Amino acid sequence: MSQNSSGTQYPSRRKRRRKKLVVAVAVIVVLLLVISYGTKRVIQTRSWQIAGELVSRVETDEKVVALTFDDGPTDADADAVLDVLEDRDVPATFYVNGKDVEGNPTTMQRIIDDGHEIGNHTWSHRSMAFVSPETVAEEIEPTDEAIRATGYDGPLTFRPPHGKKLLTLPLYLAEHGRLTVTWDVAYEDWSGDPQSTGDLVSATVENTRPGSIILLHPWFGRTATQEAIGPVIDQLKEQGYRFVTVSELIG
Repeated sequence: MSQNSSGTQYPSRRKRRRKKLVVAVAVIVVLLLVISYGTKRVIQTRSWQIAGELVSRVETDEKVVALTFDDGPTDADADAVLDVLEDRDVPATFYVNGKDVEGNPTTMQRIIDDGHEIGNHTWSHRSMAFVSPETVAEEIEPTDEAIRATGYDGPLTFRPPHGKKLLTLPLYLAEHGRLTVTWDVAYEDWSGDPQSTGDLVSATVENTRPGSIILLHPWFGRTATQEAIGPVIDQLKEQGYRFVTVSELIG
């Protein structure tokens, strides 16, 4: 402790400096936490991105929805997915991965022949949050080429894996005039706990509203999701809903 002429004691300069340092460190930590939280929110939000146009649902009073499927496709699961849609005369939008487009040409051809819409879901399904501009191009452009090589000539929107995006991906999409499509209804359980088809159907139907974009992942042997497709369609039709592709929904 230092002391003045009257005998009053004050904290030493060293202690004052230490206190200021502790406060400064605390402020920096708080700022980093705020930045980290904000960055995470930007990456994960399904309704907004830094640049370009994004659609997660459409504002409408009409009972119309878009059914979308992510990943794949896989020949092994084709009948379980496409037969249900064909039997119910329902169009869907398939967001596919370039590597699986090349590896499963039979299923891709049936998707096209059945009149469904196709979207780009990157080549390898990697996270597109912290990536370079070169990586963005390497994931999107070969996938576009693989899709077009199948003979598909319809609209080609884009959906990032897990809906994640930060800076370079939105900037690329904005520069190339590409539409980002996310979703507002997705109730598959990815925690590892078993999910029944009934639970998935109930959650999906209960949370669908006019203009919704519904997301399901039916490939790679996900039987609970495959078995949910028909009941989801049937129950929504009973409520007066009509199914269209993403491009038709956006109008």
